Amino acid sequence: MTNNLSWSDFEKVDMRVGTVISASEFPEARNPSYKLQIDFGAEIGILKSSAQITSLYTTEALIGMQLVAVVNFPKKQIGPFMSECLVLGAVNDTDVTLLQPSLKVENGLKIS
Repeated sequence: MTNNLSWSDFEKVDMRVGTVISASEFPEARNPSYKLQIDFGAEIGILKSSAQITSLYTTEALIGMQLVAVVNFPKKQIGPFMSECLVLGAVNDTDVTLLQPSLKVENGLKIS
């Protein structure tokens, strides 16, 4: 890999743990997706995200799940939905496995 990220660049990315409080189908999305509401604790609050994670997760299974997301990207309009954070996962073609803490932690904790 030739593009090296500086430590100061990495420090600009604000990754946090949040808990999914709602998940619903997103039929207007170009690719199969869910609309998520994620609680990142008192400092950040609840943010929305569109996530292409339908091949491995159901909306029911996502409720209460903790995951990792980038919370300081600019908002992105996806069809009629405004996505406010980027959920992180390991991508294998159309299968996305969400990044999660191995133990339950406080919402809003920073990833470093």
